[in-house]
Amino acid sequence: MARRRGVTMHQPSLFGQAEAGAERTVVRFAPDFEAWRHAACVQWRAGRAPDALWWQADPAARGDEPARVVGPRVPKAFGALARAVACHRSVDRWALLYRLLWRVSHGERHLLALAGDADVARANRYAKAVRRDAHKMKAFVRFRAVPDPEAIDGEPRYVAWFEPEHEIIAHVADFFVRRFANMRWSILTPDRCLHYEGRGRPWFSAGTHAAAAPAGDALEDAWRVYYRSIFNPARLKRRAMQSEMPAKYWKNMPEAELIPSLIAGADARVAAMEAQCGGSERLRCGPRPERPAAREAAAVARTPEASLERLQLQAAACRGCPLWRPATRTVFGEGPADARIAVVGEQPGDAEDLAGRPFVGPAGRLLDRALAEAGLDRAALYLTNAVKHFKFTPRGKARIHAKPAYREVAACRPWLDAELELLRPALVVCLGATAARTLLGRPVTVARQRGRIVEVGERACLVTFHPAHVLRSGADGDYRDFVADLARAARRAHEGVRPV
Repeated sequence: MARRRGVTMHQPSLFGQAEAGAERTVVRFAPDFEAWRHAACVQWRAGRAPDALWWQADPAARGDEPARVVGPRVPKAFGALARAVACHRSVDRWALLYRLLWRVSHGERHLLALAGDADVARANRYAKAVRRDAHKMKAFVRFRAVPDPEAIDGEPRYVAWFEPEHEIIAHVADFFVRRFANMRWSILTPDRCLHYEGRGRPWFSAGTHAAAAPAGDALEDAWRVYYRSIFNPARLKRRAMQSEMPAKYWKNMPEAELIPSLIAGADARVAAMEAQCGGSERLRCGPRPERPAAREAAAVARTPEASLERLQLQAAACRGCPLWRPATRTVFGEGPADARIAVVGEQPGDAEDLAGRPFVGPAGRLLDRALAEAGLDRAALYLTNAVKHFKFTPRGKARIHAKPAYREVAACRPWLDAELELLRPALVVCLGATAARTLLGRPVTVARQRGRIVEVGERACLVTFHPAHVLRSGADGDYRDFVADLARAARRAHEGVRPV
């Protein structure tokens, strides 16, 4: 049983109904975190549960820093939370912190991760209010210079007045020491006053009233001129401004007296700015540059109608599917307009996306070798793809090929049809299943269809492997079949007659 001056203390439980006749041990300590921590460790080592204690903060108990007592091992997050909660003005904060400490050290190690717990939710709410108050203090403290008779070098002392909602002056002391490390200053509040002498450690004194702080100094007129000059009426957002800088802080800031007039004249200033520059079509740095869309339209207009050049320029601005966003550019087809053979692949790869040309990567080099062995000249062929943008999956710094979806193939189909309509080749070589399905209009198994020439309307198509497949398989048989198919395409193109 604990007594204070011979009197046994009773207190209703803050966390539920206490047992009838339960007696409380009075814990008297200075109202700051370190004093509470010392007292809490003492009570924890004594094995006293939360409902057996009555926490009584007493400002008269402030003195030297208490000796450290070994307490329970707690998560690092608990220390940060407890320091913030200790600054809150609620009378139950000390009992709440000990309750959390007791639960964390008695089997609820991960208690702070349970945001829905009543104790944790209350502590988080207190800590959030303290952090918000500390943020406002850091933003809205305004120092004013006053003569310092004790200063040997004649430098003034800088004094500020602030009225925090919570007892945060010690909580923010380190910030102001770092921020104003070479100045002598004081921050006065109703709770405690913080002082710093330009070196060493800050020190505290008893709270005071607003009359003890200076009302202004010689620099405030210059500060008002600066604030008026940087105020941009075009960027004024009244609600955001009132949320970030509540009116209750205005009395401490010299620029606050300008705010009502600046807000009242903002609309007129914006209208004047628009009228002044609205009729000017020239920038200060020179003529207004041409918009990219207008430049592209002009380039298209300079090309002959119904030409591959115009089609290529138009496809560069294609936004028919999302593939244009991650890709570097549109990779259009290349080759002579009178080519008798058109070679259609699936989509450009990484090398093609960077170079802007089809079939220039590893698969393209294998295709060049196979064409030479089949007796075909690449320069005489028209090479293109069913999809004009590179689809890939990022993997670190690499871009891994991803198979295009049906809707992406369908979005590019009009460009492929327009190419073939202008070319009207004697034969179209479909490299792989995607190109074959696009041109034949049905699913195709390449292993079954390869080497066959299929008539689709007035268009003759030959299906064969994609060179990337031959490259991946590494089988000599696949490569020989690939070359044989290309040789058959060469014979058919020279024997056939171009459609008219």
